[in-house]
Amino acid sequence: MENKYEVVKSRIKEQLLANKIKPGEKLPSIRAASEQWACSVNTAIRAYQELEKEHLIYSVPKSGYYAVLRSASSLQSTVERIDFSAASPDPQVMPYKDFQHCLNRAIELYEDQLFSYSDPQGFFSLRRELESHLASSQVFASPSQISVVSGGQQALHLLAAMPFPNGKNAVLVEQPTFHGMLRCLELFGVTTLGIERGADGIDLDELERHFRNNQIKFFYTIPRFHNPLGASFTETQKKEIARLAERYDVYILEDDYLADMEVTAKADPIYSYDQSGHVIYVKSFSKIMLPGLRLATVVLPASLMETFRMFKASCDSSTSVLSQAALELYLKCGMYEHHSAMVREHYQARMQALGDACKRHLSPAFRTEIVKGGIFSRILLPDWINPNDLIAGLHHQNVRITSTDQNYLRTFPRDNGVRVSIIQTDEDQIEKGIRLLAETAASIEEKQKKDGYWRVIDWT
Repeated sequence: MENKYEVVKSRIKEQLLANKIKPGEKLPSIRAASEQWACSVNTAIRAYQELEKEHLIYSVPKSGYYAVLRSASSLQSTVERIDFSAASPDPQVMPYKDFQHCLNRAIELYEDQLFSYSDPQGFFSLRRELESHLASSQVFASPSQISVVSGGQQALHLLAAMPFPNGKNAVLVEQPTFHGMLRCLELFGVTTLGIERGADGIDLDELERHFRNNQIKFFYTIPRFHNPLGASFTETQKKEIARLAERYDVYILEDDYLADMEVTAKADPIYSYDQSGHVIYVKSFSKIMLPGLRLATVVLPASLMETFRMFKASCDSSTSVLSQAALELYLKCGMYEHHSAMVREHYQARMQALGDACKRHLSPAFRTEIVKGGIFSRILLPDWINPNDLIAGLHHQNVRITSTDQNYLRTFPRDNGVRVSIIQTDEDQIEKGIRLLAETAASIEEKQKKDGYWRVIDWT
């Protein structure tokens, strides 16, 4: 049998969901609510407190309670959508409650420091905590080498724009690679060269030719759980990249955006093999926790730090201090380690489900590259399947997937592939989505054989 406060809470919640109480509208006072629902004042207070805990209402001292929920018409559709295109974390595994505690505690501890301008390099106590956090990944750096930025994308943006002490001006990128970096380089008009990256890595002889013959400022690489391939470098490859960087005075921009998803204990970053101060290490916290916090860290060689500080200060003065202070507490109390272990287990199970589903539903004409960890994999399609036709056909069935076309330089040869992300799917959706992918591809092939050529309309 429900307690009285649960009944009151449920009735008010129904009104919020039905938009009978609109966002920003004041709720009845405690006394009015107790009269309306024929309950005690204490019961009404508890019902309001429970609704506040669920962030459906908020209180204003000496004023009352107000609605914060969006209207029902703006809530997410009940139609099932399988999203293989997502790059943001699954809302079901985001640490909302835990991080809320850290935000509240941060305000209590650092209230005099949180709402004023801060060091462009980052909140010092967070950088000190990051020193310990990064060391567990074999990235040993003092707080003076660590900078906190507003997301990994800001780090890429600043490094693409700033001059480097080697005096060179071209950038080398893997092909394919993260499309956000390509957009950034194009925006700045940076001379950009490409080197092919596959499931087995890159041709190290070709890399050396690039370093030796071209004016490479830095080589941008995603060694671990590559986007969009999902593949990782071997230890030998990482050591050789670090060696070549020293020999030819080329910096390495190591984007380790999924460091916490690593399933192999001894898989160290390129940074751990750097003996000459040529590796820049970037780690984002977006894929593990709350991407809206816009938090990432950069470990820089001493030769780059002053220039980076200047560019960072001219960009936004400093990263949100409140977010930084909350992250410090989240790391310090062990919540981050616990949460990342949970997320890693979830995503690992989904990658396993993806591999199994591909084996069941896709013919050998499809080349799949499924790894044990990470969030991305690439599926290479048969030559007779146009990725855009497949994407359009799946879109019509509420399955979202993206081509790898956006991950290439305009002048670089493209593969015939699609990127599959498991970050916002579950095992059942993965099974259904891959089955629909196979069925849609078969339908395209059948139509082509029947009509000579067929193209799906671009569904909108």
